[in-house]
Amino acid sequence: MLPQWWQKNRQRLIAHYCQHCLLPIEPRGSQSSLPWVLCQQCITAMAQPRCRHCGLRNQVDVDHCGQCLTHPPLWRKLYCVGDYQPPLSRYVHQLKFSQQLHQADLLAQLLVDKVDGKVDAITYVPLHWRRQLWRGFNQSEWLALAVAKRLNIPCVPMFRRTRATQAQLGMDRRDRQKNLRHAFHLNGIQSYEAIAIVDDVVTTGSTVQQLCKLLLDAGTKSVDIYCICRTPEPDGER
Repeated sequence: MLPQWWQKNRQRLIAHYCQHCLLPIEPRGSQSSLPWVLCQQCITAMAQPRCRHCGLRNQVDVDHCGQCLTHPPLWRKLYCVGDYQPPLSRYVHQLKFSQQLHQADLLAQLLVDKVDGKVDAITYVPLHWRRQLWRGFNQSEWLALAVAKRLNIPCVPMFRRTRATQAQLGMDRRDRQKNLRHAFHLNGIQSYEAIAIVDDVVTTGSTVQQLCKLLLDAGTKSVDIYCICRTPEPDGER
């Protein structure tokens, strides 16, 4: 009797506090999809007006910003939770560099709540085997698996990274494109018409652009991008 009563009433009896603003979290019911770590106010504050195509912030929500009208990216739509700033940046950093793999579940749920389109399969940005051996895991793969589970669609490793590339921090768009040239290959023929590529952070979009091209050249009809954070374009890049 006690275990059943405890499972039913524990959320009412134990105080939960937002890990970002530290204010109490209002009970959302035992069936809530959101973990008890962020309050609804902080989640809402992360939702900024964006271009639905490139995912960059805009004055208002639009399907295509001016840049996308003149130089559209190859993907159909980019979904993101927010900019690379607290609290999202903290959770991504903890997942990526502190091996707090449980953060993938929180981030995946926040991301899935943004997605309103359908795809046939999920894939992810691969790491070079040496980088994955050093880190022990691929954070984008963990995010993709968690997203696929929630959307009830397959997660398929569609790419391999055949060339180790330099760290791209500080590179502009042109340098990133040059750095990534011939770095990725497809793992055979893909039969899915609509695919979503998962990554933790999208900056210039050079990496996912390369992967989109591989899929579209192989016959995929459309590609969406699912990312946790979309960083603003560096000055002079737009």
